[in-house]
Amino acid sequence: MVATAIAPGGGRHNRPQTKSGLSPSRCQLVELMQDINFGRLESLRISNADPLLDPIPGIVREIKFCAENGPRPERYTDDFALKSQVVEMFEYLDRIRDCQIELLEIKHGLPFRMLIREDAV
Repeated sequence: MVATAIAPGGGRHNRPQTKSGLSPSRCQLVELMQDINFGRLESLRISNADPLLDPIPGIVREIKFCAENGPRPERYTDDFALKSQVVEMFEYLDRIRDCQIELLEIKHGLPFRMLIREDAV
């Protein structure tokens, strides 16, 4: 499935989003998720919609017995179309701009769910 981007007016357009079209820090986050494959990132800061990966956030790796625990095969590919989960995560970050992701759960190298800290109003 090729993901489509949200156009400025809110409608979708058919231009696929690819790894090579990401900012360097977003590309690093995609590669980190692919390297983890199953697990989670903890305390990931987002500034101006981009992840801050220096220092690297906490990594909790899930190890499955009698299963493949290594990085995703795409991890070492220079370019590919982004899956819809990745596109949706970055669209959300584009909307909120600055936050702390307390937990970003990763399954099959893709974002599955995230918990975001919000200030009380």
